[in-house]
Amino acid sequence: MVTARTLESKLASLYKAGKIVGGVYIGPGQEAISASIGSCLTWNHDIFAPLIRDQGGRTAFGEPMLDATRSYLGSVKGPSRGRDGNIHRGHPKEGLPAMISHLGAMVSVVAGMLFARRIQGRLEGVVGAASVGDGASSTGSFHEAMNLAAVEKLPLVVILANNQFAYSTPTDRQFACQSLVDRAVGYGVAGHEVDGTDLLASLEVISKAVHDAREGGGPQLVVANLLRLSGHGEHDDASYVPEELRNSPLGRDCMAVAEQQLLAEDFLTEAEIKEWKAEAVEEIQAAVALAQQEPAPDPYADDWMVYASSELAQE
Repeated sequence: MVTARTLESKLASLYKAGKIVGGVYIGPGQEAISASIGSCLTWNHDIFAPLIRDQGGRTAFGEPMLDATRSYLGSVKGPSRGRDGNIHRGHPKEGLPAMISHLGAMVSVVAGMLFARRIQGRLEGVVGAASVGDGASSTGSFHEAMNLAAVEKLPLVVILANNQFAYSTPTDRQFACQSLVDRAVGYGVAGHEVDGTDLLASLEVISKAVHDAREGGGPQLVVANLLRLSGHGEHDDASYVPEELRNSPLGRDCMAVAEQQLLAEDFLTEAEIKEWKAEAVEEIQAAVALAQQEPAPDPYADDWMVYASSELAQE
C-alpha cells in the first residue's frame, strides 16, 4: 500500500509537469482491497487481472516496479516496448494479463484462462482474480463472465470496488438493488461484503474468498464499499462528488486507517512505518530516474513484424 501510494503520487506529479503523455490513473482509497487480493495470490501460479486503480495489487502480486515507470515514461524497455504509456501492461505467462480498458472484460479473460488450465490439466490449486468497479458490474461482459464462471464452478474471485461512481455516474443511476452483493445469489456464487476502507477487515474477507475458491467453492464475489479519493484519472477533478459523501465513513483514507490499526495492534511501530515510506521513495526515485534515461521507441527503426514473429515463435 505504501509503495503504491508513493509511486502514484510521483506519477501524478510527473503528469502535471508534462513528463507523461496520455493519462494517469491512480487508486487512493482503494489500496487496502487491492493489496489484499494481490497478497493472497502467488506470482507464476495464480492469475490476477488488475484494474486501473490496482497498483497496490500489482505490487503485492509481484509486478516489477520498473514495469510501471517504464510504461508511463515510454521506455522501449518496458513491457509494451514503449508502445503504450499507460496501464495496459502485464506478463500473461506469469499470470498477469494486460488490462483491457473495456471495463468488465477482464472477468471473462480470467474465466477463460482458468477454463484453459482446466482443459490442460493445470487448474488444481489455482485461483484467478479480477478487479472491477461498480460501473463495470453493469456491463454485459461482466454478466456473461459471471454466469459462465458459475456454471463451470471456476475458482474465480471477483473484487468489486463499489467506489460510488462509474466515472461521474453515481450508484443510484447504475443499479436498483440495495447492495451489489445481492447479485451473487442470482449468479449462484458466494457473496461477501466488506468495508473497503478497513485493511484488516479486507484482508480477512478477501483471504477467505480466495481460500474458498482454491478449495473448490466456486466463484466468489467480494463487494468492497468505499469512495474513490481522486478523480477518474488525473485529468478529472471529481467536482461531482458531494462534500457530504467525502466526509462520510466511505470517504475514510484506507492508508490512515491501516496505520492506526497496525499501530494499535502492535504489528508495527511508527519508526518502522517511517522507514517503509523512506524505502518506497528511494526505490521509486531510482526506477523513475532509470526509465527517464532509457530511449523511447524509434518509429523509423522499430520493426514490428520482427517482434510479432518472435512472439509467435515463443508461443
